[in-house]
Amino acid sequence: MIVKEWQPRLWAYLGGICKNNEMVAPAVGGTENHIHILFHLPPKLALAKAVLLLKTNSSKWMGEQRQGFSWQEGYGAFSVSASSLDQVIRYIENQEAHHRKTSFEDEFRALLQKHGVEYDPKFVFG
Repeated sequence: MIVKEWQPRLWAYLGGICKNNEMVAPAVGGTENHIHILFHLPPKLALAKAVLLLKTNSSKWMGEQRQGFSWQEGYGAFSVSASSLDQVIRYIENQEAHHRKTSFEDEFRALLQKHGVEYDPKFVFG
């Protein structure tokens, strides 16, 4: 869990990791149980490597701040068109209010289904 009081610091730290690895991050946010990072992936950096950098470095930093923090296995990644950037930024900035209406888990499964992404339910929040 990402305690609410730690969220601003973690979001800033994740933004710093992006900056240090040439990933411009226009938005970082989330709730107690998940994060969203909108970032521009540089051509020389594979997505899996970018996620590894973000999770490893932030996990280490959070562990130094408080005991028992670690990210879950896996991640979801979606491309965003330039015309949708403002909408995605607003979505990330308003996570808490948004997830009062729909759980993250339900929304994520619906997103996968909407875009025809096949998945095994036992490996998605299973």
